[in-house]
Amino acid sequence: MTSLEDVSAVARSEHHLAVVSTLRADSTIQSSVVNAGVMPHPAGGHPVLGFVTYGRVKLANLRGRPQVAVTFRHGWRWATVEGRAELAGPEDPQPWLVDADGLRLLLREVFTAAGGRHDDWDEYDRVMAEQRRTAVLVEPVRTYGNG
Repeated sequence: MTSLEDVSAVARSEHHLAVVSTLRADSTIQSSVVNAGVMPHPAGGHPVLGFVTYGRVKLANLRGRPQVAVTFRHGWRWATVEGRAELAGPEDPQPWLVDADGLRLLLREVFTAAGGRHDDWDEYDRVMAEQRRTAVLVEPVRTYGNG
């Protein structure tokens, strides 16, 4: 069994790049590449996998069918997290996310958990708000791989 620590190690080795797979309404798979990382859930503190997105297709899939698989790889090493996505963004309010400032800080936290660094946080915040970015938090149900 692969642990979240194993997942984090594989993620760090490849700049936190991951393939995210969601389920379309027609039961086919949609995949894309994101930066993702393990972080504490903002409400409960338990570990979740987080990434930020603004992709209309990915968000529509996750809103309708929150099951998601996220796979990291480095060479032949890989680790997958499967779970349910919880969305927090302009169109996806959460009771624990009380205002726009809370979302701004959450997007920063997800970005840094996914290995991100920024020299101008004000610019980062502006772009995230302009693009109406959404934080995706994946509650791990299953982890596996050879990482």
